[in-house]
Amino acid sequence: MSNESGDLGLEEMAPPDRGGPSQIVERAAGDLEAVFDVPVRVSVVLGRAKIPVANLLKMDIGTVVELDRQVGEAVEIYINDRLVARGEIVLVENRLGVTMTEIVKAA
Repeated sequence: MSNESGDLGLEEMAPPDRGGPSQIVERAAGDLEAVFDVPVRVSVVLGRAKIPVANLLKMDIGTVVELDRQVGEAVEIYINDRLVARGEIVLVENRLGVTMTEIVKAA
Protein backbone atom coordinates (compact mmCIF):
# COMPACT_ATOMS: atom_id res chain seq x y z
CA MET A 1 0.00 0.00 0.00
CA SER A 2 1.14 3.55 -0.53
CA ASN A 3 0.91 6.50 1.81
CA GLU A 4 -0.28 9.99 0.87
CA SER A 5 3.09 10.93 -0.66
CA GLY A 6 2.95 7.98 -3.04
CA ASP A 7 5.75 6.15 -1.19
CA LEU A 8 5.12 2.43 -1.00
CA GLY A 9 6.86 2.26 2.39
CA LEU A 10 9.19 -0.55 1.39
CA GLU A 11 12.34 -1.10 3.39
CA GLU A 12 15.62 -1.33 1.54
CA MET A 13 16.85 -4.91 1.48
CA ALA A 14 20.46 -5.95 1.81
CA PRO A 15 21.83 -8.63 -0.52
CA PRO A 16 22.08 -12.11 1.03
CA ASP A 17 25.30 -12.85 2.90
CA ARG A 18 27.31 -15.18 0.70
CA GLY A 19 30.36 -15.19 2.94
CA GLY A 20 33.73 -13.59 2.44
CA PRO A 21 36.42 -14.71 0.01
CA SER A 22 37.81 -17.30 2.43
CA GLN A 23 34.41 -19.01 2.68
CA ILE A 24 34.14 -19.06 -1.11
CA VAL A 25 37.59 -20.65 -1.44
CA GLU A 26 36.75 -23.25 1.22
CA ARG A 27 33.49 -24.08 -0.54
CA ALA A 28 35.23 -24.37 -3.92
CA ALA A 29 37.87 -26.68 -2.44
CA GLY A 30 35.14 -28.77 -0.84
CA ASP A 31 33.30 -29.01 -4.15
CA LEU A 32 36.49 -30.30 -5.82
CA GLU A 33 37.26 -32.86 -3.13
CA ALA A 34 35.60 -35.62 -5.16
CA VAL A 35 38.20 -35.27 -7.93
CA PHE A 36 41.35 -34.83 -5.83
CA ASP A 37 42.45 -38.43 -6.47
CA VAL A 38 41.77 -38.45 -10.22
CA PRO A 39 45.12 -38.92 -11.99
CA VAL A 40 46.19 -36.51 -14.74
CA ARG A 41 49.13 -36.81 -17.14
CA VAL A 42 51.74 -34.05 -16.83
CA SER A 43 54.14 -33.67 -19.77
CA VAL A 44 57.06 -31.27 -20.10
CA VAL A 45 58.23 -30.51 -23.64
CA LEU A 46 61.88 -29.54 -23.99
CA GLY A 47 61.53 -28.78 -27.69
CA ARG A 48 60.54 -30.15 -31.07
CA ALA A 49 62.26 -31.07 -34.30
CA LYS A 50 61.12 -31.89 -37.84
CA ILE A 51 63.35 -34.23 -39.76
CA PRO A 52 62.96 -36.13 -43.02
CA VAL A 53 62.30 -39.86 -42.78
CA ALA A 54 65.63 -40.49 -44.54
CA ASN A 55 67.49 -38.79 -41.67
CA LEU A 56 65.36 -40.64 -39.12
CA LEU A 57 66.37 -43.97 -40.67
CA LYS A 58 70.07 -43.00 -40.44
CA MET A 59 69.89 -42.37 -36.68
CA ASP A 60 71.91 -44.55 -34.37
CA ILE A 61 73.08 -44.55 -30.76
CA GLY A 62 74.82 -41.24 -30.13
CA THR A 63 72.91 -39.30 -32.80
CA VAL A 64 72.08 -35.78 -31.63
CA VAL A 65 68.67 -34.37 -32.53
CA GLU A 66 68.70 -30.59 -32.62
CA LEU A 67 65.59 -29.06 -31.03
CA ASP A 68 63.89 -25.74 -31.76
CA ARG A 69 64.81 -24.22 -28.38
CA GLN A 70 67.92 -22.69 -26.93
CA VAL A 71 69.52 -23.53 -23.59
CA GLY A 72 67.71 -21.63 -20.83
CA GLU A 73 64.57 -21.06 -22.88
CA ALA A 74 61.28 -21.92 -21.13
CA VAL A 75 59.84 -25.40 -21.53
CA GLU A 76 56.13 -26.07 -22.03
CA ILE A 77 54.09 -27.84 -19.33
CA TYR A 78 51.02 -29.75 -20.48
CA ILE A 79 48.30 -31.39 -18.39
CA ASN A 80 46.37 -34.00 -20.37
CA ASP A 81 47.73 -32.55 -23.64
CA ARG A 82 46.63 -29.00 -22.79
CA LEU A 83 49.26 -26.26 -22.43
CA VAL A 84 48.88 -24.83 -18.92
CA ALA A 85 52.24 -23.30 -18.04
CA ARG A 86 55.84 -22.64 -18.97
CA GLY A 87 58.81 -23.26 -16.75
CA GLU A 88 62.49 -23.96 -16.22
CA ILE A 89 64.22 -27.30 -15.81
CA VAL A 90 65.73 -27.81 -12.34
CA LEU A 91 67.68 -30.57 -10.62
CA VAL A 92 66.05 -32.08 -7.53
CA GLU A 93 68.21 -34.66 -5.72
CA ASN A 94 69.64 -36.18 -8.95
CA ARG A 95 66.26 -36.03 -10.71
CA LEU A 96 64.96 -33.55 -13.23
CA GLY A 97 62.08 -31.30 -12.25
CA VAL A 98 60.41 -28.20 -13.58
CA THR A 99 59.67 -24.88 -11.88
CA MET A 100 56.61 -23.06 -13.22
CA THR A 101 57.48 -19.52 -14.25
CA GLU A 102 54.33 -18.59 -16.18
CA ILE A 103 50.72 -19.77 -16.11
CA VAL A 104 49.09 -19.82 -19.54
CA LYS A 105 45.60 -18.33 -19.50
CA ALA A 106 42.84 -20.38 -21.12
CA ALA A 107 41.79 -19.10 -24.52
